[in-house]
Amino acid sequence: MKKLELGKSGLYVPSVAVGCMRIANMSEKETAQFVETAVSNGANFFDHADIYGGGKSEEVFGKAIKKYNREDIIIQTKCGIVRGKMFDFSYEHIVESVNGSLKRLDTDYLDVLLLHRPDTLMEPQEVARAFDYLKNSGKVRNFGVSNQNPYQIMLLQKYLDMPICANQLQLSIMHTPMIQSGFNVNMYNDSAVNRDGGILDFCRLNDITIQPWSPLQYGFFEGCFVDNEKFPQLNATLEKIAQKYGVSKTTISIAWLIRHPAKMQPITGTTNCKRLEECIKANEITLTREEWYEIYKSAGNVLP
Repeated sequence: MKKLELGKSGLYVPSVAVGCMRIANMSEKETAQFVETAVSNGANFFDHADIYGGGKSEEVFGKAIKKYNREDIIIQTKCGIVRGKMFDFSYEHIVESVNGSLKRLDTDYLDVLLLHRPDTLMEPQEVARAFDYLKNSGKVRNFGVSNQNPYQIMLLQKYLDMPICANQLQLSIMHTPMIQSGFNVNMYNDSAVNRDGGILDFCRLNDITIQPWSPLQYGFFEGCFVDNEKFPQLNATLEKIAQKYGVSKTTISIAWLIRHPAKMQPITGTTNCKRLEECIKANEITLTREEWYEIYKSAGNVLP
């Protein structure tokens, strides 16, 4: 498995991360097999959030990793969403959320903690105080954000003593606004609209690792685009390139993200072990420039 440094943290992680949002309802045996499939293929980075499965995802995962050396498993979780009510980046909520995650995961520390979506009522000094406490107490080793734009990150970073190492953002072949605006600079078409403040280039300039979420989805959790009859041209292109490399369309879809020079770390979302293996295999594929653009255009994107 290829490794990359997570931002400027000094922590080297697999190029493909394993998302655990959907494991809450898996049996103990299924969860153990899921974790073993990931670890045996070199994908030992697992992404969680305190709200996934109402906390059950962390709980079942904590039981599944008991057979492993803790230092061999990299755990990332997120906090800040109070589902159906608000976002909360207060000192009390962050610390309470981390303590809850540590208990459910049955571990002494988190490798990475991300703030889960922006809180417009955020007091950056308060977040910094929480991060300082969590770092100094040994409960969290590295910190990041999700779904934040450049100014939100700069505001927070101004008060932090540690670097923001990651930003989790929605990105897939069928969801590319951060790429489209870069192609259509100074044009009148809809693709020229900069919806995120140039977050792609900002993260590259500041050594913040982008973690694409929903890498196989279209829309906002509307479904998987692979083998979906709604996208015949895209799937025909994926099939052609997949046959060339002797892999699946799923593998090529993840490889398309990894090919970007931003050195992204896609977060898988599947609980199917076979599909998980296909996602992980993407780290072995390096698409050509021509193939990358062919896939991009087959998704309905037009180059100016």
